[in-house]
Amino acid sequence: MNDETTTPSDRQETIDPVTLEILRNQLESVATEMGHVLIRGAYSPNIKERQDCSTALFDASGRMIAQAEHIPVHLGAMPDAVDIVLQKDPKPGDVFIVNDPFAGGTHLPDITLVSTIAPNDEVIGYAVSRAHHADVGGSSPGSMPPGAQEIYEEGLRLPAVRLVDGGDPNEAVHDLIRANVRTPDEREADLRAQRAANERAEERIGELLEEHGSTLLDAFDAVIKYSRERVEAELDALPDGTYRAQDILEGDGVTDDDIPIEVAVTIDGASIVVDFAGTADQVAGNLNAPLSVAKSAVYFVVRAITDPEIPPNHGCYEPVSVSAPEGSVLNPDAPAAVVGGNVETSQRVMDVTLAALATAVPERVPAGGQGTMNNLIIGDRTGDFTYYETIGGGFGARPEKDGMDGVQVGMTNTLNTPVEAMEAEYPLRVERYALRPSSGGDGRYRGGLGLERTVTVETDATVSLLTERRRTAPAGIDGGEDGALGENLVDGKPVPAKASIDIEAGSTVSVRTPGGGGHGEPAERDLEARECDRRNGKVDEG
Repeated sequence: MNDETTTPSDRQETIDPVTLEILRNQLESVATEMGHVLIRGAYSPNIKERQDCSTALFDASGRMIAQAEHIPVHLGAMPDAVDIVLQKDPKPGDVFIVNDPFAGGTHLPDITLVSTIAPNDEVIGYAVSRAHHADVGGSSPGSMPPGAQEIYEEGLRLPAVRLVDGGDPNEAVHDLIRANVRTPDEREADLRAQRAANERAEERIGELLEEHGSTLLDAFDAVIKYSRERVEAELDALPDGTYRAQDILEGDGVTDDDIPIEVAVTIDGASIVVDFAGTADQVAGNLNAPLSVAKSAVYFVVRAITDPEIPPNHGCYEPVSVSAPEGSVLNPDAPAAVVGGNVETSQRVMDVTLAALATAVPERVPAGGQGTMNNLIIGDRTGDFTYYETIGGGFGARPEKDGMDGVQVGMTNTLNTPVEAMEAEYPLRVERYALRPSSGGDGRYRGGLGLERTVTVETDATVSLLTERRRTAPAGIDGGEDGALGENLVDGKPVPAKASIDIEAGSTVSVRTPGGGGHGEPAERDLEARECDRRNGKVDEG
């Protein structure tokens, strides 16, 4: 479809701004519609209720051209999955499945489907969906064993293989998956929803190709160039320099030893280099994170401190360079356990990168948020059910506004599982679900409140907890106080931040999530705001 006399980069200049804006919005609408199809078609509450999934479009060379605003830790890592698929000589009608963290994935529960888009039997792009599956095998229900020391304990590991080969389902791969998971019917249904989402993308792109012709393909280059130039302009306006910060993870599930995360962020004109030299070596437990996870966290921060309204695509990432030493907790060697890296280490990478940039752009950086996804997994070993949840907490206070209460912070963007859905789908009864009074750090602007969720488990089960900020509080900034620590309890007794516990029917599990840090000196908070805090339970009555 390319003209013989001009290159794509030449032709993109002929797309007028109005047409480009129309095409950009149409492409983003396709990615968004993919997400709707996936969520509506999924069977598991983790996808249909919590919406723990992401969708995006890529061009034929593997560059992201549009994404739905779903899960940050998914989206920044998707290009690595597409790069792996490109090495497999994809052809029209192919659908690849991958979850291997050392070859395009992030952690094993996140299964990615990459489908060719070939409306006229010529591959012009890829539709990609990634969803967190509630169980993919491994040593404990939910496939997130806190004490895992090898990836083999964490579940079924899938390199990029054809789930559909030229339009024909690969039944052997389906059989392999079903034989290795605890809830095979649910997995099969969720995979069908992912395939449907990808098929919708091919249908819609085909319609756009009929409407716009080769201009659509030229627009792939143009939207990427547009985003890159806008990000470069934003970066160029920031003060040049190298900014450093460090933080810790609270043990790896094998030991309680602190795990240092260090970063140096260098802004130089229209580029930004993020180097994690000095970060701890890979650990025995499961907080190791593939480099794709670290890149996701950095990309999220760069978008947050520039202009979040810039269209998210490959162009946003081109001015950003991310590195971590090989064999470190942010770039581990196989067969390291990694399931916690995607959910917990990603949060700390985001925290430490934001902390470094607080010196450069203090007016754009909030105080510390809850800094954890508060992963709670409850399931039985017979395969009857597996419940998975990440629980919201306090958002850090902002330079000119209080933090938000009881929300997902940072690298996740999921909803909660409604009480009605939990109790209908699982042998669980919700006893308490409420904000934690006084858990936000005081300050001129207060940190957001954490949550408490208490659940009675009505059958014998295994409970797995993978959490952080249980001994190092979310930090206040500019004189603001720290947010409250989180707590985990089983039958009212404290349990470690990372634990797997077999319980009997009738046991209760409580997760109390951290509050956000405060921003500015508490004495600067005015009387009207303090009275509002008192009425809303954000401070003690006394």
